[in-house]
Amino acid sequence: MDVILGSQSPRRRELMAGLDIPFIAITIDADESYPSDLQAGDIPRFISRAKAQAYLPQLKTDQLLITADTIVWLDGQMLGKPHDEEEAVAMLHRLSGRTHQVYTAVTLAQQGRELETFVDCTDVTFAVLTDEEIRHYVTKYHPLDKAGSYGVQEWIGYVACTAIKGSYFNVMGFPTHLVYPAIMRRMQ
Repeated sequence: MDVILGSQSPRRRELMAGLDIPFIAITIDADESYPSDLQAGDIPRFISRAKAQAYLPQLKTDQLLITADTIVWLDGQMLGKPHDEEEAVAMLHRLSGRTHQVYTAVTLAQQGRELETFVDCTDVTFAVLTDEEIRHYVTKYHPLDKAGSYGVQEWIGYVACTAIKGSYFNVMGFPTHLVYPAIMRRMQ
């Protein structure tokens, strides 16, 4: 069976490669809007499934498609990808000195089978960051393509992440501990 990772995220591609399962990566253009009444993990679940459904008509019977979506959740609000550097700075100020949740949903799709979607949640605690530290990170690392305006595998994770309860790889956007057994079940 051919495995297709429907993601342009370099982090997801790196983590998928680390599973030692041959795959090809593609980019899927899908509508990532979602109903306004969705909360927390239901948001990435909806978007991950929308990505899979957008590509499903092109999927061949011997292919397994994997799509994913990640959000940061704080105070009952989603922190997605920032639109610009100032929004990134504002998000990081909100995360500073606090614990937030990272939700990643993963969907597996095959022709003739129901979509399988699972969601993982990780609690992440940040130390208090100064404005200078936040601006340094945003200016040097340009986290505009990252939910919550940060990548835990970058400088900010080294200096500010004081605690993680749950999967580190989920915070990177791909809960490998759940993805691997799900793929193995589908390949049997």
